[in-house]
Amino acid sequence: MKTWMAFPMAMAVALAGCATKPDADARARQAFAAGQQQAFTQITEARRTSILFIGPVRQREIPWSDGLTLAQAVAAAGYTDTRDPRNIFVDRQRVRIPFDPQALLQGKDLPLEPGDTIEIYP
Repeated sequence: MKTWMAFPMAMAVALAGCATKPDADARARQAFAAGQQQAFTQITEARRTSILFIGPVRQREIPWSDGLTLAQAVAAAGYTDTRDPRNIFVDRQRVRIPFDPQALLQGKDLPLEPGDTIEIYP
């Protein structure tokens, strides 16, 4: 009677997709490597002091300096589109700060911090 009940249970376990030890070890190694790569990327990003740009600019990266503002950075990067920007975002330490381009044209500005990324869209 015990053998009769053990067979269906063994089949259920086999069909449920149990992984072999080598497969489980390989997945664990892949997950560990992916975690290491993510940590390395985060550390590198945290140490970056330059300002990166996403959008139509001549220079994708400019050096950060104390007192640098958004208007100065956009001018230094060389905005290339003939249209005025419609959207500007400053990405700072995983926080996205929207900035109204019209406010920038009216003289309002935003101080930048080391490692900021500016997204500018026409």
